[in-house]
This record gives sequence, structure tokens and C-alpha cells, in this order.
Amino acid sequence: MSPSRTRPAPYDAAVPSPASERPTRPLPHRPAGHVELARYSSLGRLWALLGGAARAGRQVTLVRGDNPDLCRRRVSGYVLSGAGVFLDVPRTARHLEDGFAPHPALVALLGGDPDPLRAELNAHFELRVDFTLALTAARDLICRPELRFVPIVPGLSDLTGDLPLEVRRLGRDELHLLVQRACGLA
Repeated sequence: MSPSRTRPAPYDAAVPSPASERPTRPLPHRPAGHVELARYSSLGRLWALLGGAARAGRQVTLVRGDNPDLCRRRVSGYVLSGAGVFLDVPRTARHLEDGFAPHPALVALLGGDPDPLRAELNAHFELRVDFTLALTAARDLICRPELRFVPIVPGLSDLTGDLPLEVRRLGRDELHLLVQRACGLA
């Protein structure tokens, strides 16, 4: 045993899970709902993102029904606090027209001032960032984001749980930065 090894060999010879294996077969085309993050990307870049996500403590799993060699993985477990700026004000306000429990932040939103609702989101909610990351045969690095506001501590906020808090549509650069942060590379 070399001096740098601290564990016996049987513990080092763990069998990798299908999600941690390096995928090698790109997707034949871009599936619907995926956003292009980069053109002329490579397997090395995909592997760096997936490896960084695993090292950062994110869950890297196979997409249901995919073979382990297919270049598509689901990454989950990244949360961003203080993300009230990502609120889609018009779409959230449309949900209030049908009826809502009176809350000062929601009344202010109907009056045209989103700042109290954003402050409530910053204080009691976090943005959960889950995404599917893939590489296509055309060498496009693509992503399908799943962004949603979740309470930090359920029941702490006065906002009702039935109000859908919509996340605004992110630009490609914003989404790419969130993916890099989730993978521990930014």
C-alpha cells in the first residue's frame, strides 16, 4: 500500500453506479423543451459538468428509460436563496385574479408593486434548480430546466400554499450560469 492511500484496496474498488459512469453516446437530436447552452461542445465538457455536480453533492441520475451510455443525465439538489428576482410577476398576478387569501404582499402585487412579494420570497423561499443536461450528435450542450420556488421551512411564510409562484423564463446565459453554479464550476 502506498503512503498516500488511507483505506484498504477493497473500499477503493467500488463499482460505479450507472449515473456516475461516463456516457459516450450523444443524443441523435435535441428533444423538445431543451435549451441550447453551448455549441461545439464536447464529451469532456459534459463529463466535467456531471463530475462537478457529483462532487458538489448534487444527485446525478439517469433519465428514466435511458441507457447508461446515452449522454443525458438529471441533476438535482441545487437551491438558490434570495431568488425573488426570478419571480415572473405577470404570470403570478394572473393567478390572483381568480381569488386569493389576503396577504399584504399579494395586495401590493395587484396594485402593481412586486417588491413586497419579492421580499417575502427572499425571506422564506428558495429557488430549487433541477435540470436535465445532455449532449447531442451536433455537439450542442443542452439543458431542460425545472425551476420552482419552495419554502425554506414549510408553514413559516404567510403565503398560501395554493398560489403558484411562477419563475420567469431565463435567458440562455442566465441558465448556463445557474447550471455552472449547480455543478460547482462557477
